[in-house]
Amino acid sequence: MTSTFETAVPALDWHVDTLDLDAYLRRIGVPTAGVSARDLAVLHEAHVRSIPFENVDVILGRTPSLELPDLTAKLVHGDRGGYCFEHGLLFAAALQRLGYDVTRCMARVGFDRPSAPESHLLLLVRVDDERFLADVGFGSGLLTPLPLRDGADTDHGGWPLRLRRDGRYWLLESPADDGWRVEHGFDETLKRPVDYVVANHYVSTHPNSPFTRRLIVQRRDHGVTRRLFGRHYLVQYADGRATETSVVTPDTLDEVLRSLDIVVADADLPRLREVYAGE
Repeated sequence: MTSTFETAVPALDWHVDTLDLDAYLRRIGVPTAGVSARDLAVLHEAHVRSIPFENVDVILGRTPSLELPDLTAKLVHGDRGGYCFEHGLLFAAALQRLGYDVTRCMARVGFDRPSAPESHLLLLVRVDDERFLADVGFGSGLLTPLPLRDGADTDHGGWPLRLRRDGRYWLLESPADDGWRVEHGFDETLKRPVDYVVANHYVSTHPNSPFTRRLIVQRRDHGVTRRLFGRHYLVQYADGRATETSVVTPDTLDEVLRSLDIVVADADLPRLREVYAGE
């Protein structure tokens, strides 16, 4: 099932039939799934907890492919993850193959900054008469879908997130010392495949992109978030315990990545260590 606009514009072919759905469901540990709000939540959480958020390819000087067979080879069959475009397009294809009504959109991270580009892929999913924000590729963000309602406030592994409506925009917010901080903002404009090709090129090559500057890995689970930002490895706890920090060196990088469920190919590891040493 596709959204009304996607149905009306046949050119928007996302090639979802090329996805190995059974392999994807095995990858996230969900043997079967139906079309319901509960099933959507199970799929979303299983995806976030199973497939890492990471930018290894970008650090190696590559622009990640957004073709579904390549996404399947990397995120489903390989011991790798990806960033928002890879996660979002893979999850959207799986949902559509299962029968969900999915609309692909784009957000501005750092919405209140005038220079922030649209650089983050997210999904709007309709189940019966309710719509949800599904965002499996926002690093340590949503663990489960958020109801697309003004003021919707839900828990994500111990970290609250909420949606606020501001005119035609939806703002995803997280708690801050002085109230709530905007994580990203988006409207409901449907995007086309080429929009993600352009944004993916910017995110993976532009010097102002955060993903071209340092290695980033993020994993969220119940009560704990693990992050690798450049040389710094952080373990944060939802119960208020102090953040654990350590320094990662090129020699320990492979071990740390494996602990985060990322296995870099032997042919790429020397180059990754070389680049990492220069960060």
